[in-house]
Amino acid sequence: MSYDLMENNKVYLRGTITKEPEFSHEVFGEGFYELEMAVQRLSDHNDIIPITLSERLLDPKVFAVGNEVTISGQFRSYNKMVDEKSRLMLTVFVREVLENDYSVNPNIIELVGYLCKPPVYRTTPFKREICDLLLAVNRAYNKSDYLPCIAWGRNARFIKNANVGQKVFVSGRIQSREYQKKIDEEQSLTKTAYEISINRVSLNGSFDYNETNNGYNNLESENPVFDIADKN
Repeated sequence: MSYDLMENNKVYLRGTITKEPEFSHEVFGEGFYELEMAVQRLSDHNDIIPITLSERLLDPKVFAVGNEVTISGQFRSYNKMVDEKSRLMLTVFVREVLENDYSVNPNIIELVGYLCKPPVYRTTPFKREICDLLLAVNRAYNKSDYLPCIAWGRNARFIKNANVGQKVFVSGRIQSREYQKKIDEEQSLTKTAYEISINRVSLNGSFDYNETNNGYNNLESENPVFDIADKN
């Protein structure tokens, strides 16, 4: 795999294992397992993030429920048939298990991708500005991951006019969000969405990955740092 394809999708997480590993699939005789990790925010809320790892990395003593684990890898998407419908699923693919380092923000992601849909800009009833993006991030073997992102405040205003196909650099954190899906007039189903909450965004140049590595506050800001190369 080329260096560029490793660098355009980087995730660092530290959290508590909340779900026993379950076998997912096999590729060329190598088994892969799915589990979940709770990553704490500054608030009491935890983001419950799905992760996938190879049997080569799956040490049952390390990945036991209740253990705190640090991993690095990539945020990936894949299609899965659910109730005879194809659904886009998201997971963090683990490449390395690391030592726990409490000086490092526990939830960091950096992506370089391309807008594959027009940005969707809106304001809430409380006048909070939000912009939804879908980034295509290249992967080896001519594959791409399609990753939903959300920008706030000044970042939302900046990115709302970006064009489809535009190359975008973002950093932030992976978040989980529960929502209600209505089944009929009387019933609804609680589901979980995963997305990247953008802290920094640039269209015309990259930024130092280590700059996002300096604590919680920047990644939890209500109006994240505005970082653009083109200020015209």
